[in-house]
Amino acid sequence: MKEAKSPKRSLLYYYGIVLIVLLLFNMIVSPMLMQRQVVDTDYGTFMRMIENNTIGEVQMDDSEILFTEKDDANYVVYRTAVLDDPTLTQRLYDSGAEFSGTIEQTMNPLLSFLITFVLPIVIFVALGQYMNKKLIEQAGGKNAMSFGLGKSNAKVYVQSTAGIRFSDVAGEDEAKESLAEIVDYLHNPKKYTDVGASMPKGVLLVGPPGTGKTMLAKAVAGESNVPFFSISGSEFVEMFVGMGASKVRDLFKQAKEKAPCIVFIDEIDAIGKKRDGQIGGNDEREQTLNQLLTEMDGFEGNNGVIILAATNRPESLDPALTRPGRFDRRVPVELPDLKGREEILKVHAKKIRTEGNVDYHTIARMASGASGADLANIINEAALRAVRNGRTSVTQEDLEESIEVVIAGYQKKNAVLSDQEKRVVAYHEIGHALVAASQSHSAPVQKITIIPRTSGALGYTMQVEQSDKYLMTRVELENRIATLTGGRAAEEVVFGEVTTGASNDIEQATKLARSMITRYGMSDDFDMVALETVNNQYLGGDASLACSAETQREIDRKVVALVKAQHEKARQILNANRAKLDELAQFLYEKETITGEEFMQIFNADGKKEALSK
Repeated sequence: MKEAKSPKRSLLYYYGIVLIVLLLFNMIVSPMLMQRQVVDTDYGTFMRMIENNTIGEVQMDDSEILFTEKDDANYVVYRTAVLDDPTLTQRLYDSGAEFSGTIEQTMNPLLSFLITFVLPIVIFVALGQYMNKKLIEQAGGKNAMSFGLGKSNAKVYVQSTAGIRFSDVAGEDEAKESLAEIVDYLHNPKKYTDVGASMPKGVLLVGPPGTGKTMLAKAVAGESNVPFFSISGSEFVEMFVGMGASKVRDLFKQAKEKAPCIVFIDEIDAIGKKRDGQIGGNDEREQTLNQLLTEMDGFEGNNGVIILAATNRPESLDPALTRPGRFDRRVPVELPDLKGREEILKVHAKKIRTEGNVDYHTIARMASGASGADLANIINEAALRAVRNGRTSVTQEDLEESIEVVIAGYQKKNAVLSDQEKRVVAYHEIGHALVAASQSHSAPVQKITIIPRTSGALGYTMQVEQSDKYLMTRVELENRIATLTGGRAAEEVVFGEVTTGASNDIEQATKLARSMITRYGMSDDFDMVALETVNNQYLGGDASLACSAETQREIDRKVVALVKAQHEKARQILNANRAKLDELAQFLYEKETITGEEFMQIFNADGKKEALSK
């Protein structure tokens, strides 16, 4: 999309230049203008003026005499030579002359007023008007968005054939369908008004970061071919109370003038947070929100102005902002599913050169839980890896390695593990994989490696589901906890001691066990009672307990018992398959990285394995 270029410098910058010019003028030019006219005269004239008592001020030194005439409107200074005249000082005193160490460099009062007051104002206003005119021309004329105080800083996206279209946005079919209806309304409003239908005044895009909310808004602009105003919610917040509200008024005024059009407010939670209800509240954010609520009530749904807004914190928005009549429609922009991830990968892969045998379905399965931004980063990392390796096209291996880079970081080539540490890491990772493979309802093992990564991981085991899972049973969650404890269990079975390498496993297992008890209702004692609430579901999902202290202690006991039971199950699995544990660990120790197929071939060799499943 082309967008109107905003001026790089504001009027304050140019007014500052004018002030500097005036200061230099007063320091250099003014003193030069204020110098009086000096006229040389003879000593006789000086004597006659003394006799006539017309001497004004006198300044004498060893080389010359400077004097003025009383009531001289021309402000002339006379200069004469010094002669030997012992009575000169007394005669000057008798004539009423004023002795001065330095004759003041005053000038004509009218000229002084013009230079001191009028000239600076004229220069200041003239240069200010000139700079303002230049800024208006740079911004696109008199009707361009103004960047002064109290004016909206919204950027106007103009029509462009190279703009983003709906075809450039993949993996969000439901969101595109909802927004396509708005585009159709802007093109054919009569089709809707004939039935009596009205378009929503506002559409709120909600979802996790990186899912493409802003890109969808730009795609609406590209498809609709109408003026598109884009502004961030934080740009309304100003230091001075009332300036944000003024910007809101200015934005909606221009939107109404350019209707039909679209106004997009990104990160609207910056100004749309719930009001705290304090009596006498008069802060800038609240006034801005009140003005936004008033403006959204001030126009009809069929006037051609559509408000789009995006946020990843919908629970923090004020209820008055999200009610029907303001933001009538909420469009979820969630993380893409397996099919969506595959489509997103193909869209971004069009920008790079790839080999013909790339399996995007496999890459999409490996990138479970990735957002659109993550997938774009994976494609770019794969292209960078191909360049580093001296190739001109991206391979399947590049894409798989780029996923590992995004998940665990780059390989640490300079990290050298001791022989004992390398062996411990090998047993640890095989412990995870062996417990996972020995249980039913567990995701297949895709890859095992003991190459250290920049994230701090000394190795990892990658499990990849065959398809997206939206529901998980109690057995599947317990098996997941058992798999997480498999690494520590392997260390205990083989070496009889534990290391610090299981810290992340412990954190994940504890978090999962606590969620089973407090949120999923998978505890026999608490039944279907919610003991924990999730805040900011799109920003990490921080949880907070909502129960008494006694219940919290009981929850802690149950979490410990659940993890402990699954830890014991993992030890039993590894003890029952000790020979395979040693064989697989030695194979991984030698090769450092093995695939899921290699792992399963060794695991399934020599007949049936003893497996524990619940």
